[in-house]
Amino acid sequence: MGDDLVQQTCKKASDADKNLNYNFCVSALEASPKSKGADLAGLAGIALDLTTAKATSIKSTISKLLNDPKVDKPALQDCEELYSGATDDLQVATNAFKSSDYGTALTQLSATLNAPDTCETGFQERKAVSPLSKDDGDFTQLNIISLAFINQLRG
Repeated sequence: MGDDLVQQTCKKASDADKNLNYNFCVSALEASPKSKGADLAGLAGIALDLTTAKATSIKSTISKLLNDPKVDKPALQDCEELYSGATDDLQVATNAFKSSDYGTALTQLSATLNAPDTCETGFQERKAVSPLSKDDGDFTQLNIISLAFINQLRG
């Protein structure tokens, strides 16, 4: 099971959603020791944990960047607000997932998908370079993986 299931689940998810990068999916999940021997529900839980950890990490990065005079503060503050909302939604999604309420988990996860796009758009509109581009992209991938795996669980 384990790694084979990771690869199979990532393949199924990336075939269903062309925005999902198969290699990113496999490497993100295989990096977690918990993925060894995990079933689909276990993998979905890991993906959700990774998504939440990335959102928390981005919030921490934003806090540090707010002290950098070279970074566009208004755009960064918007991103901070977006990711604060996303972490709240992710907590609700996690609780719903743990209760097997997959519909609510999917709704809450979907709500967080706008955070990275809106964050990046804010920098573009201000003609500023986003210091969060890679993090925003990774968050989007992790979020899509979580959505795909919970959808697979739901059947």
